[in-house]
Amino acid sequence: MQKRGAAMLIKWTPQYAVGVPEIDQQHQELFSKVNDLLEACQRGEGKQEIGNVLSFLEEYVKIHFGTEEKAMLDNAYPEYEQHRAQHQKFVENFLELKAKFEAEGAGIWLVAHTNRVVVDWLIKHIMMTDTKLGSFLKSKQGN
Repeated sequence: MQKRGAAMLIKWTPQYAVGVPEIDQQHQELFSKVNDLLEACQRGEGKQEIGNVLSFLEEYVKIHFGTEEKAMLDNAYPEYEQHRAQHQKFVENFLELKAKFEAEGAGIWLVAHTNRVVVDWLIKHIMMTDTKLGSFLKSKQGN
């Protein structure tokens, strides 16, 4: 049984689907990993879990952003530059988190900041940017 704090967890719902199976699967994987961190924080084990999440994110951004950017280029997506700039900003934020982790270890501030950066990214980027890309890609498949 989860305590009340479990409401912090982010649940994958159809509203987050962009309609491109590979991208949706990658987003679901990210939701799962972020929830692992949130659950660890609720157990008081966030400091131990943050290294795992940062390692996952380092690989994830290369693979996932590469997948999206290739799809954008292959389909002449008109908003490629703006979308790619958002990816680059996330990478910058991630590299700051990683550097802080490597320099200072996993303090509570870093755990909280990682949660906020990643959760904000998921919700805002998927809902505002990736769904537009998904609609565009689905329209291209229909042609």
